[in-house]
Amino acid sequence: MTDASPILDLTAEEVLTTTRTVRRRLDLARPVPRDVVEECLRIAFQAPNGSNVQSYRWVVVDDPAVRAGMAAIYRASLADQLAASQRAREAGKRSIYPSSPAQDRISRSVTHLVDHLHEVPVLVVPTFTGRVERRAMFDQASAWGSVLPGVWNFMLALRTRGLGSAWTTLHLHREKEMADLLGIPYERTSQAGLFPVAYTLGTDFRPGPRADLERHVHWNRWSEEDRPDAVAFGHDS
Repeated sequence: MTDASPILDLTAEEVLTTTRTVRRRLDLARPVPRDVVEECLRIAFQAPNGSNVQSYRWVVVDDPAVRAGMAAIYRASLADQLAASQRAREAGKRSIYPSSPAQDRISRSVTHLVDHLHEVPVLVVPTFTGRVERRAMFDQASAWGSVLPGVWNFMLALRTRGLGSAWTTLHLHREKEMADLLGIPYERTSQAGLFPVAYTLGTDFRPGPRADLERHVHWNRWSEEDRPDAVAFGHDS
């Protein structure tokens, strides 16, 4: 443990319910020591993974020039996403993200992160072995299920030390470009996301708005009647 990362006085339930997506409250000016990141990764590695194979690898970037390159790819990916959304609207397709004040706030928060991503002290890209996009559902679920618990452990560990992150997947529109930049062997390795890591401006996070349990839990059998109408809850809200 370092003096830079005292453990916050939070219960396990508080950690689980107040580990938020953090974008606008990332402290861009405060350095993040490598040993603090490694402490959190050691906790990440304790998460369950399929057959304990531990096929994940984590690329941790604190070099400003490399971070700038990553941010450029991220911004280009946003342009790809916006263009695809525009084409979908022109084709009359309905957006999965309902128009609302809450969604507008998320959009502004995403824009803030895009504009400042190169300034975030540390960027982390978790990977796992294999390309699974054309494989059977079992293989896909097994691969993702072996890396995502570790990623969530990592975010929880960050929270306990006064740091925050955001689960972003935007750059995966240009995953090959990111692989080339970071030296990741694209043909045999998949990237799980990109995680900005920084101390947070304040540590007073609260539980976020979520759907009613009764409308999303089906005991014994799925019921269409209980299904909410066109409500989408993303991983970065």
